[in-house]
Amino acid sequence: MNEIKAPKGAVKKKRIIGRGNGSTRGGTSGRGSNGQNARSGGGVRPGFEGGQMPLYRRIARRGFSNYPFKVEYKPVNLRELEAKFQDGETVNLETLKEKGIVKGKNVQVKILGEGELTKKVTVDVEKVSAGAKDKIEKAGGNVVVKEG
Repeated sequence: MNEIKAPKGAVKKKRIIGRGNGSTRGGTSGRGSNGQNARSGGGVRPGFEGGQMPLYRRIARRGFSNYPFKVEYKPVNLRELEAKFQDGETVNLETLKEKGIVKGKNVQVKILGEGELTKKVTVDVEKVSAGAKDKIEKAGGNVVVKEG
């Protein structure tokens, strides 16, 4: 442990500014020449546009936005179920994650009907399209839609 060292060039000395003209960062201390930003406590607040009416005040804010409450579903097609699942398996969020079809923590799934399904699978997810439900039931499987 006593012989472990950082690689050459990894540890650098901190540059000290504002200590006279001989230090390469003396005088104006890297702040340029005069002006509001050169002053102690100087600068402008975020969103300030030099006196012009700032963008956040120019844009009208009226009405209701559903954006914070929007629910997005990850689409999964039947062809993916056909490729990754065996006869008699259950298709739910956990098995979809195990097989690498779906990633993420708070994800919701909708099964779509693109492709063909020949295997009998039990589908237990949030949403299933009407076409996908028909194809799954024709193949001998069944669909359980979660209420949520």
